[in-house]
Amino acid sequence: MDVRLDDGRQVTAHSGNTGGMLGCSAPGMRVWLSDSRNSRRKYRLSLELVQPAPGQWVGVNTLLPNRLVREALEAGKIPAFSHYDTIRPEVRFGDESSRVDFLLQGAGYPNCYLEVKNVTYCQQGRALFPDAVTARGTRHLRELMRMREQGHCAALIFCVQHSEAYSFSPAALIDPVYTTQLQKAMDAGVQVQAWKAAISPEAVNLSHQLPVLFSQ
Repeated sequence: MDVRLDDGRQVTAHSGNTGGMLGCSAPGMRVWLSDSRNSRRKYRLSLELVQPAPGQWVGVNTLLPNRLVREALEAGKIPAFSHYDTIRPEVRFGDESSRVDFLLQGAGYPNCYLEVKNVTYCQQGRALFPDAVTARGTRHLRELMRMREQGHCAALIFCVQHSEAYSFSPAALIDPVYTTQLQKAMDAGVQVQAWKAAISPEAVNLSHQLPVLFSQ
């Protein structure tokens, strides 16, 4: 992403977001960058936040949701998983060479395979995922369903990094296949939650749970 700084200089910053970036990539939007201070990187600056309109914030760093969810899990802030005391990241699972974001373990409880998705697209207060067709996301849902079939706990957390979101829905108009698969996963017992992040230039923290709605 090419960015013009406040002092007039133009720089190129790295964006790790491979989605459609709908609603947060229009020319002229104000953005916030982080500086790795690593001269060996091709682009030492990284895109962190976008401000589509005054007072609105969108977190576009796709690495951040896993950190936010892990911090919340460690602090016991997500009630559904507060009984797990071991958190293992990036564990292989399923039959399609996938890695789950977190494997949660606790004495006396079934293993819980937890996937995290970053959500940046929002329309009229409704956070929507995905913002582009995601075959990978659909594959992950199938893997989570297989874990449930084997007697494990399986869960999916949508981390909503958009200040104007008050509920969450799958984006049926963008990816109807994913939407259908998500409903099947929920019917099969996969736990699906949406959590909103509180965003400012100073900090981003997981704030509170949002309702998950299928009607749009």
